[in-house]
Amino acid sequence: MVSQFTDNFDRKFYYLRLSITDVCNFRCSYCLPDGYKPQGANNKSFLSLDEIRRVTRAFAAAGTEKVRLTGGEPSLRRDFTDIIAAVRENRAIRQLAVTTNGYRLARDVAQWRDAGLTALNVSIDSLDPRQFHAITGQDKFHQVMDGIDAAFAAGFSKVKVNTVLMRDINHNSLHTFLEWIRTRPIQLRFIELMETGDGGDLFRTRHVSGKVIRDRLLSQGWVRQISERSAGPAQVFCHPDYQGEIGLIMPYEKDFCSTCNRLRVSATGKLHLCLFGDGGISLRDLLESDDQQDQLQARVAASLSSKKQTHFLHQGNTGITQNLSYLGG
Repeated sequence: MVSQFTDNFDRKFYYLRLSITDVCNFRCSYCLPDGYKPQGANNKSFLSLDEIRRVTRAFAAAGTEKVRLTGGEPSLRRDFTDIIAAVRENRAIRQLAVTTNGYRLARDVAQWRDAGLTALNVSIDSLDPRQFHAITGQDKFHQVMDGIDAAFAAGFSKVKVNTVLMRDINHNSLHTFLEWIRTRPIQLRFIELMETGDGGDLFRTRHVSGKVIRDRLLSQGWVRQISERSAGPAQVFCHPDYQGEIGLIMPYEKDFCSTCNRLRVSATGKLHLCLFGDGGISLRDLLESDDQQDQLQARVAASLSSKKQTHFLHQGNTGITQNLSYLGG
């Protein structure tokens, strides 16, 4: 038995990001500008409910305490509520989160919470409905905002909102975002635009450092909080005059990888040690029955010996990541 997944740099992995589908119905300019196109995978090749149960059970037995369900858009799976319930059968998993475009939030969030979902991230890159439509290719701004209201009504005490920071699109909108979270328990997370294999031109045009936002926050009295061990990579800031929080995810900042605590499994059952790594390790053959758990843990543990100390985004090496829908961004 593996007591805790740990790599050669003594980083411990408490957090699993599990993609359950590659399919997405939005066409975000920085992610899937031409819409979803199957990469030789059909729906039947995505992890089954039993395979999801087995992989999360194996990770939990090796110290994982937080699982995030991602896509594509995870709510497009018809068995999504059943997946939530299956993961939450394991009490060692204390936090179960989802990252969603919010498309089905208003309709389904109450049943997701009843099934055991504990946290929610919604992607919203603009608070202007027309700009939202231009970025996502979907005229669904008000539907997504209604979904956030529905999440609070269903009992979520906080909702995280992911905003990809883009020059001349939203990087000058900090004031608008701050007014939105002044009276709402929303953690708004600005994510630096990352270069991908297909997104070099967009990156060079739109990338802006999160330091621009951080400097403005600090000058206005915002204070950085201490992160818990299973938290994601965001630097989180709070202010006494605001009910909400601001998070900054800055992968180009020095030492970003030093606190890495998360591993990724793709929708087709491959372990990825880094979002921007080269290739993946197949786990699918060890997800066929419950009695393979020890072998599954051993394969993951052995793979960690090859996890690099850092990504190589600074050198323009984006690995095999062609767009940010791959592995749920």
